[in-house]
Amino acid sequence: MYPCFDPSTWGPSLDAAVDAVQRGAVVVLPTDTVYGVGADAFNADAVAAVLAAKGRGRQMPPPVLIPNLRTVDGLARDVPAPARALMEALWPGALTVIVHAQPSLAWDLGETHGTVALRMPDHAAALALLTRTGPLAVTSANRTGEPAATTAEGAREQLDSAVAVYLDGGPSPLGTASTIVDATDSRGLRVVRDGGVTRERLLEIAGADAFVPEAAAGEGSAG
Repeated sequence: MYPCFDPSTWGPSLDAAVDAVQRGAVVVLPTDTVYGVGADAFNADAVAAVLAAKGRGRQMPPPVLIPNLRTVDGLARDVPAPARALMEALWPGALTVIVHAQPSLAWDLGETHGTVALRMPDHAAALALLTRTGPLAVTSANRTGEPAATTAEGAREQLDSAVAVYLDGGPSPLGTASTIVDATDSRGLRVVRDGGVTRERLLEIAGADAFVPEAAAGEGSAG
């Protein structure tokens, strides 16, 4: 367990987390929503270890946390203008956007069907870590079916020795998961999970016309 409260003193803690990520180990980090458990997004074995720690299979691939907006175009293709508007307005923040992944990426996040869920967290320690490691495959720090951890100790109680480094940044500011918007449907955006960003705020930014009507959203959709 490494303290990660104060930027002036968290250097050694981040060093330990960076070292763990670079050697393919699993880490727990604070975010603005809930604590996350993650690893190098480009290390397939490390991503598999994250899923194993949660007791989750490849059919539920983890989202990818990124340090800045510039990273989006390296990981995603054909990002719709309304989705980009949401990213620009709400990142860093509690919004995850599912987009088409760049086909050339050498990674294996699980059964993604060519997509990737991206988020830029609004947490200084998380961003400091991501700036050093690059994209991390990160999902909520809990065993599948259990509540998401909002403290580092809560994460350790569930994940224990499956994690090499726990970064303790105090209680999660929001304590609720991110809102997820699917931007891969050619008909428009779809909200697939309500969370830290309200639907009203999404509509305010992107406009109602950017979203698939609720009745149509369920027709022919997978998952």
